[in-house]
Amino acid sequence: MPDKKIAFIGLGIMGLPMAVNLVRAGYTVTGHNRSPERVDALVAEGGLRGGSVAGAVADADVVITMVPDSPDVEEVMLGDGGVFDSAKPGTLVIDMSTIRPDVSRGIAEAGAEKDLRVLDAPVSGGEAGAVEAKLSIMVGGEQEDFDAARLVFDVLGTTPVLVGPSGSGQTVKAANQLIVAGNIQLLAEALVFLEAHGVDTESGLEVLGGGLAGSTVLQRKGAAMRGRDFAPGFRIALHDKDMRIVTDSARTAGVAIPLGAQVAQSVASLKNQGHGGLDHSALLKIIEQLSGR
Repeated sequence: MPDKKIAFIGLGIMGLPMAVNLVRAGYTVTGHNRSPERVDALVAEGGLRGGSVAGAVADADVVITMVPDSPDVEEVMLGDGGVFDSAKPGTLVIDMSTIRPDVSRGIAEAGAEKDLRVLDAPVSGGEAGAVEAKLSIMVGGEQEDFDAARLVFDVLGTTPVLVGPSGSGQTVKAANQLIVAGNIQLLAEALVFLEAHGVDTESGLEVLGGGLAGSTVLQRKGAAMRGRDFAPGFRIALHDKDMRIVTDSARTAGVAIPLGAQVAQSVASLKNQGHGGLDHSALLKIIEQLSGR
């Protein structure tokens, strides 16, 4: 598939390394981003400059979007000069943003009317997973379209899975964000607990990581949390948006998520304190505040 041309819209913390990995795999990748310096970084790696959404998409065989929220996806896809206005019939359109499942379903329906093949394919793994091409990719859509996109997914991640029809990828991503936020909050509580008892936290996390308490969250976030290094790999502001998707979707389905609702409040509180630009591991700050430490 490397002879295929890919348009990549949205070159943020996750999008840029994903686009770079596609360039390194041999694809012709044309990028567009609101901040032009991110396109400069892609061009430095061998990518091309789109100039606009329409310019990036016009000659593409595959279009990938990776933007922050549901309104952004709707604007990029449905707006004047957007993907649906500019892509040629039959183009494979893969939205890898994290947005509301109902919005994904609506976009897929609108795409079908334009003879476009639309997949929702949000990812998990954070910046490190994007850089290392080890993302987990949760895909909603048709089997035929998933099969057509598989070689692209295999460049970006290690676990691409078709989980159901359009919108299903976003539903699974919401569940993922629920689990991740809960894990981070519990890791924060464990760290504060260990510190209060004078335990060496490096040794403590090492042994915890080797047992049933071990997790990818502990492995990737533990050392930075010990050092209070909250440089963003995934920003609190985005996780707050994701937790609102979780709580709204749970309410719509009539599902109780008592622990998830509590963690959502912690994430929102941290953002409202002005920490939206920090990594989501900064949930540790909330636990320290509640503990008076």
